[in-house]
Amino acid sequence: MNENSAKRVIDASTARDEWLGLGGEHIWLPYTQMKTALAPLIAESTSGSLIRLKDGRELIDGVASWWTACHGYNHPHIVKAMQEQLQRMPHVMFGGLNHEPALRLAKRLALLAPGDLSRVFFSDSGSVAVEVALKMAVQYWRNKGEQGRTKFLSFRHGYHGDTMACMAVCDPENWVHSGLRDYLPTQFIADLPSPAAPRALAPSSAMRERVQEDKNLEAILEHEGHHIAAVIVEPLVQGVGGMRFHDADVLKSVAALCARHNVLLIADEIFTGFGRTGKLFACEEAGIVPDIMCLGKALTGGAITLAATIVRTHVFDAFLSDDPDAALMHGPTYMANPLACAAANASLDLFEIEPRLEQVMAIETALREGLEPCRELPNVADVRVKGAIGVVQLRKIEDMNALKQAFVDRGAWVRPFEDIVYLTPAFTIGVDELERLMEAVCDTVKQFAAT
Repeated sequence: MNENSAKRVIDASTARDEWLGLGGEHIWLPYTQMKTALAPLIAESTSGSLIRLKDGRELIDGVASWWTACHGYNHPHIVKAMQEQLQRMPHVMFGGLNHEPALRLAKRLALLAPGDLSRVFFSDSGSVAVEVALKMAVQYWRNKGEQGRTKFLSFRHGYHGDTMACMAVCDPENWVHSGLRDYLPTQFIADLPSPAAPRALAPSSAMRERVQEDKNLEAILEHEGHHIAAVIVEPLVQGVGGMRFHDADVLKSVAALCARHNVLLIADEIFTGFGRTGKLFACEEAGIVPDIMCLGKALTGGAITLAATIVRTHVFDAFLSDDPDAALMHGPTYMANPLACAAANASLDLFEIEPRLEQVMAIETALREGLEPCRELPNVADVRVKGAIGVVQLRKIEDMNALKQAFVDRGAWVRPFEDIVYLTPAFTIGVDELERLMEAVCDTVKQFAAT
């Protein structure tokens, strides 16, 4: 064992002892094999695009805290709004009571969302926002007298959350949930159409008993549309499925087929919403208006959890009835949390008064130039950029823990997964900080390509 290897072992052992001493023996970490995982780093404070660790090191955050901190950490406008709301009323139930922060936020979202997306149902996480959307879609048809529409169609490489109904509309081969296929209801899974051949979609093997292998999306809708409540799609970028991009024409073709076959369209903008792809909402680039849109993550600027499911007028109207059973029976305990709504309103203020979308375009330009050198490396399969998303896709990652540690050693917080290294920084990141992140990606990928 050389000196550097020995130092890493000692550092890892020390870090684990510290983590355990602070209470790590009681923690169950996300997406982690606890037996073999490295001890997590202990964050002590944040500001801008920096994470300060308990041991004094600083890391430039290249992923905006799971894609949420679009304005950077601790933005004073959001902090001030939350402090003021905390003094007035941190929470009150939303059943039978409403409050100004939620009413104001709902009105603003309705004005910003495409088309007549105008009714907002608040929840407390992205997965729940999608669960609510799926539930709405099934009940929409039931309320209209169509009882058999209980299935969904989603797309290969898609990811929509970790709760049960959300997992069922993820790609069943997705690395996150593949071990639970036998537990989940079977849904329709298709490939996204290509711009040149929008009809060329095939169902997954799990659905071949119902839909022949050679049938496309339109054929699935033609033959099974009476069973399908909605199609759900991540507009322009499939995130957890590998940061896979598709263009606006693909999204338009999906929306057109849904309209033609009278199937609802759900746009999962949990990741893409609030500027990440270059527009406030990714659906805007394609000029489409989904029947239902799900928002989360950057809704509060990464300050606190909040999500929303927004529906078009005709969807909401289907729930209006003298029959109490036609109502949407759903109500998360902390829905429309006033503290979170205050943060979200402050975040929307920043999109109005600061040049966020221009900053996204500047980041896109920088990422295209800064990540391009990776394309020539032997272990790199692709380099792609969309808005404030930069992706270096590797042919294979042999040692994920070593790769993650290499980024930390370079002062960068970058979280590769599967076969990709990616950057989704805060829109407010400094030019020098972004340059350092891109250098860390290029140098680290080069290092691992050579070993």
